[in-house]
Amino acid sequence: MHKLKQDRDIYISKGVGDGDGDIALRPGKTKIFHPPIESHWHLPPPEKNKPDSSIMSNLGFKTMLSYPLKFRDSFKRLGGSSSRSFKTVLGGVHDPKDEKYVESFRELLFIEGQLPPQHNDYHTLLRFLRMRDFDFVKAKDAFLIYLKWREDYQVDEIPKEFKFEEYETVKKCYPHGYHGVDRYGRPVYIERIGMVDLNKLLQVTTLERFTKYHVSEQEKTLNLRYPACSIAAKRHVASTTSILDVHGVGLANFSKPARYIFMEIQKIDSNYYPETLNCLFIVNAGSGFKMLWKVVKAFLDARTLAKIQVLGYNYHSELFDVVDQSNLPTFLGGNCTCSDYGGCLFSDRGPWNNPEITELLQAISVGNELNNCEENGDQGSEEAFVRDTKIEALEAALKETKIVLKELGKDVQELRSTS
Repeated sequence: MHKLKQDRDIYISKGVGDGDGDIALRPGKTKIFHPPIESHWHLPPPEKNKPDSSIMSNLGFKTMLSYPLKFRDSFKRLGGSSSRSFKTVLGGVHDPKDEKYVESFRELLFIEGQLPPQHNDYHTLLRFLRMRDFDFVKAKDAFLIYLKWREDYQVDEIPKEFKFEEYETVKKCYPHGYHGVDRYGRPVYIERIGMVDLNKLLQVTTLERFTKYHVSEQEKTLNLRYPACSIAAKRHVASTTSILDVHGVGLANFSKPARYIFMEIQKIDSNYYPETLNCLFIVNAGSGFKMLWKVVKAFLDARTLAKIQVLGYNYHSELFDVVDQSNLPTFLGGNCTCSDYGGCLFSDRGPWNNPEITELLQAISVGNELNNCEENGDQGSEEAFVRDTKIEALEAALKETKIVLKELGKDVQELRSTS
């Protein structure tokens, strides 16, 4: 039942790029490469006979898609056409083949007592299945390692408790940030590696805090940026387009602290946030970086390498095919400066900062919490009913047993009196 299906979608023997990003695989070996995770989503058949809910539960995600006029009107103002398309955008309607894999995977985890109460949604399970080419045993091992890491690293507490006060100072010595969306609607992430001042970075923060900050940004992307981009693009968004500007980078930049940051972030992104990279453009790659790249790519898996394009200084045509110039800073050939924010990499510009979209997402989040409480309450009521029923049955059985024992006692007395 849990066997890997062999006829997956696309097979590759090398990556994309200008030669330096190609993947060298052993003869006779191919690496399964799945198309972008968003490409599998289709419209579902219309739901029938959907029951009404209470006023409070109408704030929940499922009912919000069908009932409250406020949210439907908000979606229409943002360019949406119907509550059904809203459900497609945020609900993540999926390919029937992949649905079978995910449900079988969930069943396997449940049977083995390893299905967690959280982080068991369709999107998360699909990512880990794709990460391991739909090999259930390997996907299960990777998923359980992920859950253990979340528990040990206390990931769920980071958005509530972790405050990165050195944020603006870090941005100055390590220029990076999200800026706009690509032509599909995915968030665009940019780093200017050649301008990193690692000595100053280590003066204003620690490697551990910087790593925790990276995790907090990944959580924000999953929980806010992707949903917001989905609403704005009116289609499901679940991955990021990244750009690394490596102008001036060479082997000398790969110091011990730089290796630590690279290895930690690579481990976190590959093992715990799989299948979230749509593509990576490495631009302004000179001869020094190409020497470094031969070292760095040894640490990357084949699927990640297949999404990377290493480009020189004439990269604009390839980049503009994926990202419109209006969403690119001037230093990458675009026409945006974000002067009001002190530069594009300080702005965090994107649909996730649209007040109407964030209000909508917050309402959905509150509604989901209410629905979860309601479901837990219903479950608790059902469990209490079953418990009370069992108690009543046991009490009745005990009462009958006492009557039988009393009658047996009389019979014993009569037998003794006649003997």
